[in-house]
Amino acid sequence: MMAKVDTSLPLEYQTEQNRLNILGFWIFLGAEIVLFASLFAAHGSLKDNFAGGPTPDELFVLKDVMIETLLLLTSSFTCGVAIWHMRRHNLKGLITWMIITLLLGAGFVFFEVNEFIHYVHEGATMQTSAFLSSFFVLLGTHGLHVSVGIGWAISIIIQLARRGLTPTTARKTFIISLYWHFLDVVWIFIFTFVYLARMV
Repeated sequence: MMAKVDTSLPLEYQTEQNRLNILGFWIFLGAEIVLFASLFAAHGSLKDNFAGGPTPDELFVLKDVMIETLLLLTSSFTCGVAIWHMRRHNLKGLITWMIITLLLGAGFVFFEVNEFIHYVHEGATMQTSAFLSSFFVLLGTHGLHVSVGIGWAISIIIQLARRGLTPTTARKTFIISLYWHFLDVVWIFIFTFVYLARMV
């Protein structure tokens, strides 16, 4: 028995199964919020425990953090443009803007890895202090999520190229866009409360 399709809705919402899947992903994002809230709380309680190690003033470089922020914020915008093309059934535009989004995301991961390497060379490791332990866990968890998102989105782009734009591929694309925007929001909190608040 074929699923009932409501063509009055956007492609990703046209079947009941798709609507349930999207709702389920919103619930999953709720669990992710709890995860990151816990990591922020841990960092907030340990942020002043330096144990004689490097402090944020000695480590953080605003220019480097701004580059990471610009890359991720821009990738969120390009992801939105990709969904705009999807809603207009423009497969080529969707794939093009998704690829641009992933390149920006990869640039973010590259700069974050280089940032971590720089910190380690400065003697700032997870074992140095409670501040650095909570810092690396929070940012490492976010960076891992971005890396997983890149791999996930690549698999969806391959499906789009092979199967075209269908309710199923549209749903998968929409869900990865929700995930990507969520990571962008988390980074805004990281930038504001972990970096900016310690550098002004």
